[in-house]
Amino acid sequence: MTGVLITLIAYQLLMLGIGWWASQRNTDSEDFYLGGRKLGGWVAALSASASSSSAWSLLGVSGAAFSWGLPAIWLIPATLLGFVINWTVIAPRLARQSRSSKALTLTEFLAGPPGDPARKTILWLGSGVILFSFTFYIAAQFQAAGSTFASVLGIGQNTAIIIGAAVVLAYVWLGGFWAASVTDSVQGVLMALSALILPALALHAAGGPGVVAANLGAANTSGWLLWTNQTSILAGTGFVLGLFGIGLGYPGQPHVVNRFMAVKNDAEIVKGRRIAIGWAVIIYTGMVVLGWCGRVLVDTIGDGEQVLFFLATMLLPSLLAGVMVSAILSAIMSTADSQLLVAAASVSHDLNDKSSSATSSLGRARWVVLIIGMLAVALAIGSPDQIFSRVLFAWQALAAAFGPLLLITLWRGPVEPPWRIAALASGFLLTIILSWTVDSPGDWVERLIPLSLALLLAWLGSRTASVPGKSTHT
Repeated sequence: MTGVLITLIAYQLLMLGIGWWASQRNTDSEDFYLGGRKLGGWVAALSASASSSSAWSLLGVSGAAFSWGLPAIWLIPATLLGFVINWTVIAPRLARQSRSSKALTLTEFLAGPPGDPARKTILWLGSGVILFSFTFYIAAQFQAAGSTFASVLGIGQNTAIIIGAAVVLAYVWLGGFWAASVTDSVQGVLMALSALILPALALHAAGGPGVVAANLGAANTSGWLLWTNQTSILAGTGFVLGLFGIGLGYPGQPHVVNRFMAVKNDAEIVKGRRIAIGWAVIIYTGMVVLGWCGRVLVDTIGDGEQVLFFLATMLLPSLLAGVMVSAILSAIMSTADSQLLVAAASVSHDLNDKSSSATSSLGRARWVVLIIGMLAVALAIGSPDQIFSRVLFAWQALAAAFGPLLLITLWRGPVEPPWRIAALASGFLLTIILSWTVDSPGDWVERLIPLSLALLLAWLGSRTASVPGKSTHT
């Protein structure tokens, strides 16, 4: 445990050092929120990837593979779909159009220029969606940190939650977007290394691919039941479609797409695309394989989402186990810091009446970071929940609210004000209602129906809808 503790302390000091370095680069709001739009391909790819792949990608996906068995294989193409959509469809157009409009946030971009009839409503509504969703999302990250530290260091989970949250809050308070992007890049590299090394060791320890494959088919089931754990073709299809709904939610994540708004040019986007998609293949394939190996190597486990920790401590010496635990912490931090920054931007920039100075706006942003972080800590301590379900709840709410409207705006042009408001509000509210009332295989109902409705409303409201072949954006 001494090696684990030393590694963790060194890692936290590195993150705080990056935060201090980044604080020297912030001179105005554009620096704090978008790094002056100077992000290169490597940093953009790794930071966007790491911030989209939270503790859910390491603990949640490996835990799902451990619990579900073979059906977890659908998580790989489902998540890769999201990376492909974001980097081929969203990134090039959003980078150019947001630079042209001088928008600093996704909500500001969708709200339209000053004077737009829907601008104020979209800014307030979008900020409300972000604050609501991110409070749950960040709470899941802090909860994951607490579970990890409590298991490794033998301290109380509540204490561990507070410690992990304090480090994230400190470097985001200091460095803003630069701190979040650079630390996320470091964290992305560490996550990728962990997803390569640990699954390989686990596969060897389990006896090879043949033994693991035999374990996955040990229930003597076949056909759709084996591949989906559902008893009918209809339910199995719903399960698969529900998982692919996760990938369709990537364009609606403000903490991910804001990296595209910060990339310096198209050439860096092309570079970033290759890096990001390769990174996703490594992470999600590795975590699914790790969960499957855990079914062979671990007899009993109270919480399947702790299988990564169990295998790290089982297969690695103390110091390297500390590196793996740091990878878990990386996944947590890389998402929480980006979300805190976007939440701060929503309040201090999107809701700003433009009468305050850049300096006062920057100060307000830092206080919002602290307040949102404290609310998330309170939720993580007072109402703990499974990481997998809590993250996906917030993910889908954001996806349905912002994703369809963003796609239509980028490809067909501005959406008429009433339709814009309707698309954002209906996608968000319907996701909340269905998630609390309908239980479907793979949660396909709450993931696909709100997305479809919001997409239809945005398409109907697009100004080019009545003029075939016309587009105001390139």
